[in-house]
Amino acid sequence: MKETLPTEQPIERVILVAAPPKELSPAEGREHLEELARLTDTAGAEVVATLQQRLDAPHPKFYIGEGKAAELRAQVEAVGATLVIFDDELSPAQGKNLEEALRTRVMDRAELILDIFATRARSSEAQMQVELAQLQYLLPRLKRMWTHLTRGGGIGFRGPGETQLETDRRIIGRRIAELRRKLETVAQRRATQRKGRAAEFRVALVGYTNAGKSSIMRGLSGADVFIEDRLFATLAPATRAVALEAGARVRLTDTGGFIRKLPHHLVASFRATLEEVVQADLLLHVVDGAHPGWPEQAQVADEVLADLGVAGRPQLLAFNKVDRLTHGEEAALEERVAVHFERPAVFCSTVEPGGLDAMRAALLGQLRAQRPELRVSIPVHDGEALAAVYREGEVLARIELDSRIELRARLPIAAIGRLRARAGVSIEGPEPLGS
Repeated sequence: MKETLPTEQPIERVILVAAPPKELSPAEGREHLEELARLTDTAGAEVVATLQQRLDAPHPKFYIGEGKAAELRAQVEAVGATLVIFDDELSPAQGKNLEEALRTRVMDRAELILDIFATRARSSEAQMQVELAQLQYLLPRLKRMWTHLTRGGGIGFRGPGETQLETDRRIIGRRIAELRRKLETVAQRRATQRKGRAAEFRVALVGYTNAGKSSIMRGLSGADVFIEDRLFATLAPATRAVALEAGARVRLTDTGGFIRKLPHHLVASFRATLEEVVQADLLLHVVDGAHPGWPEQAQVADEVLADLGVAGRPQLLAFNKVDRLTHGEEAALEERVAVHFERPAVFCSTVEPGGLDAMRAALLGQLRAQRPELRVSIPVHDGEALAAVYREGEVLARIELDSRIELRARLPIAAIGRLRARAGVSIEGPEPLGS
């Protein structure tokens, strides 16, 4: 009888290595290592051991000290590890030296995150973005990666970028250029589509991965969106309309979560997708209020937003998961937020009845402040002004009189100033039309 060969990839046995700087507290160091373990679990591997060393500066040859590298080698043999993952990015030389010393595969946090994105990319655009980031990351590491290909796949070799590893630098360079052209075309198409939605008030959900953005999207919109208690559960942006009250609605976009030490190539590749954030009228920055490391997570998200050039965009902080706090802990959180943040903040829960009421009220307040409801009276011959109201605002009602057109509309502050400068156009508060 013919023997059947196994088709499933064996589960990687992983040792995690963290070398935090000495200024990082032991608690912060443990939290970073725990997050790396969650990333490894998301990638489908099993953590069998960990190793830590506090450093003044990374070792140029092994990142960790030579003595620790020898200890790690013994640990690899003792537990039968097939992969070692470092919490910080390794240089190509450090990766090569470590693999020779440990005699097993080595990867870093950036490569692990790229692999997770590869397995979760569903749309053709997301697949192209991940492939571009993978190729840019792997290009200076080709010599070491070709060695891996002779051993079979595994974490770090999945997704749309894997076939390109068999090619030389010149062909990979051409592929990178081709992907950039295709993604630019997609970005231009999305920009054209956005022009048709310019009148809508756009809110982008941003924040650290697994803070609960998708749960908030479902709670506010009632739409069926994918939710999973894992890092990077959401990759491609999803947009839903959210009605706040009669005649008042916003367009809410859920984006992929941020994470500390996010690979630079990944941020650059996903910049087109993140333009939903760049173009938003309001950033709804979701923070896991029950997480002990929420201040650092909020700071990481702020740093990514600054990299995108939207740090000055209107922002509403949403401290989620307060149902997991005691009454005293929630009061302490609110006091701490009031002291350390100048931005407006709400405290919410997606599991308690009425847990999102404060957020709805805050979003309505932001809508009214940025898009006040006004009565606009325009001479019938001023088609340019009428077109501007429809293009830049949201028309709620319209009455045509003999010589004028009266509209009730929500308008951005900038548009109000431009319209008021036009001869014959009057803008007043939201009195009934025709009064």
